[in-house]
Amino acid sequence: MVCAGALLGLAMLLDWDSGGLTVPRAVLWAGLAIVVFAVLLPPRVVAGDGRLTVRGLVRTRRVRTDALVGAWQSGEFARCLVLRDVYGGRVELDPRILVANPLLWHLLDGGVRRSRERGTLRYGAQVLAGLGERVDEEAGAILRASGVR
Repeated sequence: MVCAGALLGLAMLLDWDSGGLTVPRAVLWAGLAIVVFAVLLPPRVVAGDGRLTVRGLVRTRRVRTDALVGAWQSGEFARCLVLRDVYGGRVELDPRILVANPLLWHLLDGGVRRSRERGTLRYGAQVLAGLGERVDEEAGAILRASGVR
């Protein structure tokens, strides 16, 4: 939001200083700032009580973590974790969100364990196990750096 606001303010200031600021140009700069805001706005990820919700700018997607069918990673450079449940729910999120927030991972992992126990998780157990190892390594590094461990 700060980047979009800074872009808008700087563009308007420079255009005004050059003497070319008009209403159509101001609308153009505001539209460009809105596009920058939409591109840079990160999704909001919330977990709890057997569910994971990813809220984007336009759409909110939910998945039942205790009824997962599959999990996989897509993308070559920008990895994306995709989760799908038995009810047709599907979410996509950056795995770095889970690595950076071990408590969020803990809630997701609890649901994944229930999915395994119920036998609904058919695909991607190894993807989630690898992600869990990354989260554990990162959490351990944070604890060592803070002197707790």
